[in-house]
Amino acid sequence: MRRGFSVATVLTCFVALVACGSGGSSTTDKISLRMTIWSANADHLALFNSLAAEYRKTHPTISKITFDPLPSDTYATALTTQIAGGKAPDLAWLSESQIPDFIAAKALFPLTPTFTKTSGYDFNDILPAATRLWQSAGTLYAYPFSTSPFGIFVNTDLFRAAGQPTPAELIASGRWNWQTAMAEASTIAAKTGKAGMVVRDFDYKNWDYLSTIWIGWGAQSWDADGKSCGFTQPEMVDAMTFIHDSIFTAKAMPSPGASADFFAGDAAMTITQISRASLLSGAKFGWDLVNLPTGPKGSYAVIGQGAMGVLQRGPHAQAAADFLAFLTDPANSAKLARFFPPPRQSMLTAATLAATNPLIKPDQLQRVVIDGITSGVVRPSHTNGAELSQKVRAALDPLWQPGADPGRVLAGVCTAIAPLLAKS
Repeated sequence: MRRGFSVATVLTCFVALVACGSGGSSTTDKISLRMTIWSANADHLALFNSLAAEYRKTHPTISKITFDPLPSDTYATALTTQIAGGKAPDLAWLSESQIPDFIAAKALFPLTPTFTKTSGYDFNDILPAATRLWQSAGTLYAYPFSTSPFGIFVNTDLFRAAGQPTPAELIASGRWNWQTAMAEASTIAAKTGKAGMVVRDFDYKNWDYLSTIWIGWGAQSWDADGKSCGFTQPEMVDAMTFIHDSIFTAKAMPSPGASADFFAGDAAMTITQISRASLLSGAKFGWDLVNLPTGPKGSYAVIGQGAMGVLQRGPHAQAAADFLAFLTDPANSAKLARFFPPPRQSMLTAATLAATNPLIKPDQLQRVVIDGITSGVVRPSHTNGAELSQKVRAALDPLWQPGADPGRVLAGVCTAIAPLLAKS
């Protein structure tokens, strides 16, 4: 939050308040449930509302289920503001960056007991790799309904216009690596006037999206315990030096202040999650979807996740958990898979996913989605994530100019975040 409170502080205070009696069980016969989400997409809302209507047919005590869209760029702040103001939702979408604070503050209702006792739920079908971030001490606290790997969407028309081999051709010849990818991006940018490689949503602000590149070097922003800064490690310095050179020397990536929308045909390649494929409906250019290039440490995959959790000690926590069990059971997970890659192993087949993702070819689904979900690592997250992210962003600002010294800038990042890491 931006009002002198950390997210963790707000959540801890909320739990303390409801534990002292501000929450409790409802004594009314009718129950109204509300879930905050960060999507206002009409198709998403139509699906969720239809599932809620189906649930209410067999649960007459549920009078209403509301899905409350909050702006995605201020979602975390808006959600914690609601919690701090005593207007917490029954359920909420949570991102990978939020979950460490919610678990640390014991702000979420444990889901494992409800899911395992629900008939037909098949809890063991959920991939352990997909739930690792969302559990503590063996208990699941949020269900990762969207486990979306990052891949590279390719404008094949621009590759051909520049006379360059496509990523698919490079993959076939064993030459799909970061050095070749950025060299291709540089050449295409020079020959066509379009952008080369765009890390979507990075925009020199959301630095953690660069993890889709640096993980290929074996770099990490902090160690597994979250106590030691990783920005000064040789792998990170090498990766960020490569990114800096790609921007300012090779001109393979748009420079600060420049923008290019791949989905409008303005870039040769973009790194983003496969859930963005819907933006290509009606595209006026040829396109492909490929996995991330290999890095010095070999092949790898990165995933972004969104989960649904139940607020702890709310007036209808158990009723909310029961609804969440319905919403994420095998049948409804299959319906959600139209938009959100599921964490259920039984659904991770090219044939199953192709039925709900007609724009993506089966071989693309296998390489990028199925292999990515099975083996991918999640983008960086940490307790006090909002404050930590702001400090990293500010400390990285000097890097985004020609002539910057990556090693010196990254040392400054560690200096800036060391006190926060020490508190973890």
